[in-house]
Amino acid sequence: MRTAPTILHLDMDAFFAAAEQAAKPSLRGKAVVVGGLGPRGVVATASYEARAFGVHSAMPMGQARRLAPNAAYLVPRFGLYREISEQVMGLLRELSPLVEPLSLDEAFVDLEAGGAASDEVSARATGERLRKDIKRVTGLTGSVGLAASKMLAKIASEAAKPDGLVLIEPGTERAKLGPMSVRTLPGVGPATGDHLRRAGITTVEEIAEAGEDELVRLLGKAHGAGLYAMALARDERPVVAERDTKSVSVEDTYDVDIHDRVRVRGEVARLADRCVQRLRAAGHSGRTIVLKVRRYDFSTLTRSETLRGPTDDPAVVREAAARLLESVDTTGGVRLLGVGVSGLADYTQEDLFAQAMAVRDELEGAAEAGEAGGEHAEEAVEEVVAPAERRWAAGHDVVHAEHGHGWVQGSGLGRVTVRFETPDSAPGRVRTFRTDDPDLEPARPLPLVAVEGAEEDVKEGA
Repeated sequence: MRTAPTILHLDMDAFFAAAEQAAKPSLRGKAVVVGGLGPRGVVATASYEARAFGVHSAMPMGQARRLAPNAAYLVPRFGLYREISEQVMGLLRELSPLVEPLSLDEAFVDLEAGGAASDEVSARATGERLRKDIKRVTGLTGSVGLAASKMLAKIASEAAKPDGLVLIEPGTERAKLGPMSVRTLPGVGPATGDHLRRAGITTVEEIAEAGEDELVRLLGKAHGAGLYAMALARDERPVVAERDTKSVSVEDTYDVDIHDRVRVRGEVARLADRCVQRLRAAGHSGRTIVLKVRRYDFSTLTRSETLRGPTDDPAVVREAAARLLESVDTTGGVRLLGVGVSGLADYTQEDLFAQAMAVRDELEGAAEAGEAGGEHAEEAVEEVVAPAERRWAAGHDVVHAEHGHGWVQGSGLGRVTVRFETPDSAPGRVRTFRTDDPDLEPARPLPLVAVEGAEEDVKEGA
């Protein structure tokens, strides 16, 4: 591990929600939740105002609505997020040729490789300058972590949130990590965390004290040895420029085998939604859906289905995974389930017909529930259905022949409510139209307003 804190981790603050607040003056300083708004929708990002009510990413949207009923609930606009991400990644590449994007809003940078930093002083100055540049170019904020390894840099950026910078000095890593929860370490999810807790291990220091042999006995050779090394602050992974991602997947291991077929189906649907969330965060779509099932006897089965074109539509992935599950016998019990997507691409065909169907399905579901706000789709970039059947996704852009640019606040029962404002205007007026109003059309997102000469305070940590 290097002797200077020259690995930088950038994580944009509440990225999707912050972009929506920047684009919509009436939402600034208010609770905003972005995600899938249908019956099975999950939260992609919540603003810090919404997090104060307990809303967080990956939470079922129904639960979020109960916690924060007055928040603004919006469908993601991935085209806008990708544009902002490209601007941010461009700033990172000015610092170093070694930039490793993890998602649209997160990346590692090797500052030493680009000559941007060689010691603590230059690393801190580079991190501070980067944060100011991001604010100046995009109007948004990001948190920066600096350390001698990728693991520690990521931990530092988490401690810096929101809108801060934390540097972990080489030589202090063990002292910093010791009192932290085992869940702080990469690869320690709920199942592993519970397994360690039952063994009396709840902090990183207790992992180190348990020793490698005990960790291997508890978790297996690869996982146990890797976790022990991380507890000792050992992380030699290099920053790899422009990783060529082959697939995106999620899986869960269950402490008690699942025998109930209905629950197995529910778990597969939930994993499919999580997989799509990760797929979209990476800015990808895919055409091959993969189901992984580890049964009670440790036999592992995989099934796959290749679609006609790439997608990041959660309904499509859920349905494909459900079809694959039908060919697997789970009567003896299931220890592990996983859903993945491969054959990745940077565009999706859901921009066309699949998304129109998703909007229609969510509208029908909302109407049955008697909700006026059932206008939502996972992502609707362009209007693709007949004018008489047009549906309007909450948060998406529209333009009116008389009133100009605005965004959809809600729709239902043949009406659509629009707030007319732009990123550089004052909070705008709200008007309601028929959903088939010929003067109202879908529109492309407007660019955010850059903050020229942005100055900001930096939260620092040793």
